[in-house]
Amino acid sequence: MIPEVESLSSLSNPLATVEQLSNSSSSLDGVPPSLESSIRFAGLQITQAAGLLLRIPQETIAQAMVMFTRFYIGPEGGSVRNNGAKDVSAASIYIAAKLSADPRTTRSVCNVYAYLMSAPTRQAFPDPPPQDPESYFLSEGSYHSARALLLQTEAIILRTLSFDTKVVVPHHLALTYLQTLGVLPPVPSSTSRALASRTLGYLNLALFSPQSLYVTHQPTSLAVAAIYLAAREVEVKLPSSEWWEVFDVEREDLGFLVVALQSCEGWVKAEKERWHRGSCPLTVDEVNLEIKGMD
Repeated sequence: MIPEVESLSSLSNPLATVEQLSNSSSSLDGVPPSLESSIRFAGLQITQAAGLLLRIPQETIAQAMVMFTRFYIGPEGGSVRNNGAKDVSAASIYIAAKLSADPRTTRSVCNVYAYLMSAPTRQAFPDPPPQDPESYFLSEGSYHSARALLLQTEAIILRTLSFDTKVVVPHHLALTYLQTLGVLPPVPSSTSRALASRTLGYLNLALFSPQSLYVTHQPTSLAVAAIYLAAREVEVKLPSSEWWEVFDVEREDLGFLVVALQSCEGWVKAEKERWHRGSCPLTVDEVNLEIKGMD
């Protein structure tokens, strides 16, 4: 990862290099790029779902999702054939919550992932039907095994990331920018509320992007791009000048992010259609079985 500029360290993240984006440990292990993208997307989905079930703030969930993405970046990162997306997702949520003011216990995390990985839930995700609690019940022995795997994966993630768990997310920054631009008054109107909501919506959507936008662009750029798209959608007029330059964002970066964010929704829809008849492999055994079936 490229270290952040010291003067802006409080608003910056380490970014992936071109080499890291070109090669991954998974691809070196023979995982097809399309399957790897699907597994990462499914892993991010289950991370978001677990965070909601654990009642974790969205900012903390976003930090977990960025850690999940970072883990699989580059040839020195993790491989889905060695570290399943489900396990990395659980450990990322556990780490992010532990670093926050409201941590979660290992039992809570293990229980939530047992529920999310149960067959009825996975097949109907993200709106599973009511099911028998016995289908996701964790016995004491199963819990201790799951807890050991969770803590083991936590150690692997921390070692792979060189214990750099700092993740700056742009959600609060975007709201500050909206106030600076004068479109989010102290007493918000229905239009300004809609603008703020769509801005945050685009930032959450960017977490699922196939371009891994949160590890290729700084929070300032993501915030500006989300505001640009949200304002156009809600039909809120922004300053006619190149206002994004005030926030140290170049036109080229803004243009790339706008196109990338606009393409996210279509890509997410395509991924859901691809796996609508089955579940994307989230464990090491499932990945190996999927690759074997491709041969």
